[in-house]
Amino acid sequence: MKESEEREQTILVGEVLKPRGLSGELKVYPLTDDPRRFELLEEVILRGAGAEESLAVKRARTDGKMVYLSLDKIDSAEAAEKFRGFEVRVPRAQSVQLPEGRWHYYELEGMDVYNNGVRLGKLERILATGANDVYIVRGETGEICVPAIKTVVLRVDVPGRRMDVDMPPELL
Repeated sequence: MKESEEREQTILVGEVLKPRGLSGELKVYPLTDDPRRFELLEEVILRGAGAEESLAVKRARTDGKMVYLSLDKIDSAEAAEKFRGFEVRVPRAQSVQLPEGRWHYYELEGMDVYNNGVRLGKLERILATGANDVYIVRGETGEICVPAIKTVVLRVDVPGRRMDVDMPPELL
């Protein structure tokens, strides 16, 4: 399986910021709207610097917006240090089922985006701004920022990899 295919089988849920304490706990910046989901994980995949390691979760806790993970085989600050900057991933099968009308970022990224039937480009990435997400769409004319609000995003077809929007002219 190629790396891009392997990446498709896992979901990015966080980034290791640094070790915390002497026992090898990892401070993680969560890339999820509910960091408490980490407390349900049994295993995570740490990926970075050309390496990948699947490790059992011994303990997960949240403190404000941060997550702290204690993982099997990481029992010192020195052992934890090598994972600084690594991605924290989980198998796609462990993704949380979202309510109707909500999607995981990985389901949207790569979609073709159309404005009133005219292709704008591909959704490259998503910015979480606080008020609402912004979809960054790259097309022939460059980048377009699409506000992720109901009055703009009309239809999302995940299996068909298509999003239909009605963009205000001043944003095009």
